[in-house]
Amino acid sequence: LALGVGAYAAAIFHLFNHAFFKALLFLGAGSVNHATGTFDMREMGGLRKSMPWTYGTFLVASLSIAGIFPLAGFWSKDEILAHAWSNNSLVSQMVFWIALTAVFMTAFYMFRALIMTFHGEFKGGAKTASGSHDSHSAHPSDPPKVMLIPMLALAIPSVLSGYISNPLFSL
Repeated sequence: LALGVGAYAAAIFHLFNHAFFKALLFLGAGSVNHATGTFDMREMGGLRKSMPWTYGTFLVASLSIAGIFPLAGFWSKDEILAHAWSNNSLVSQMVFWIALTAVFMTAFYMFRALIMTFHGEFKGGAKTASGSHDSHSAHPSDPPKVMLIPMLALAIPSVLSGYISNPLFSL
């Protein structure tokens, strides 16, 4: 989209930022799968208390991909939307409104995933062939350090990488 409206620098900047929070979301999904034995969000719920580090990093990534200020995703999405808005062509104006709609859709599905996975009551995790819940998923917990450290390492640039293009202070 950014390339289509001529925002070449913003496109690369968003690709750079997107790598951090999207990778963090994939690692968070892996952490939850490791704890529950399933990728089915209908079998999850209530993981916030038993997986606080995973919840925190997943929340950071969700806020960033949704474009919430002041996280990295806000800065790069804002650059793209601003470029589309500032062009006076009909196509750019249409692209702006389509992109803004996509921003809200992204926020919706990310918070749906966050709420279904981490809030409410725990639903037991993976089910066995007989329909009962798998015994290993009865007590989910945060992953071991080998999984948690990369998640924490990606959470930092998911918050701060937007300031590369938009520094807080000028030197």
